Amino acid sequence: MSTKITMYTDGAASGNPGPGGYGVVLISGKHRKDLNQGFKLTTNNRMELMAVIVGLEALKTPGCDVTIYSDSKYVVDSVEKKWVFGWVQKRFKGKKNADLWMRFLEVYKKHNVKFVWIKGHANIPGNERADQLAVMASQAPNLPDDVGYNPE
Repeated sequence: MSTKITMYTDGAASGNPGPGGYGVVLISGKHRKDLNQGFKLTTNNRMELMAVIVGLEALKTPGCDVTIYSDSKYVVDSVEKKWVFGWVQKRFKGKKNADLWMRFLEVYKKHNVKFVWIKGHANIPGNERADQLAVMASQAPNLPDDVGYNPE
């Protein structure tokens, strides 16, 4: 039987581009883990996608059944409507965040992933916590560079 994981993700960037961060809440049974990180200069979309990637990368066992709750239409629609798979065929020509999408696809194929879009700031506890983590990370001192960010 595969492990069932519930994941709430959120990203935040002030200025967009500007300082930003992601937050992840992982829940499996009675276990819970919070993850977050901030960056000096990034975008909201990068942080939304980074949250999903880091959450999936944190899973130790392949083949988990993962339900990801995200308020990012960018991320949810790109996967659920299968746009990202078309972008791969076109080598991400004209698409932003190709570095993160390629990283996502590597970890995505290791699990059974389903995305659920949720409205942000709608008093959904997991999403509210992920948002708090993202904002907190974005405001930390001495933020590192988001090495993949390209301001073009």
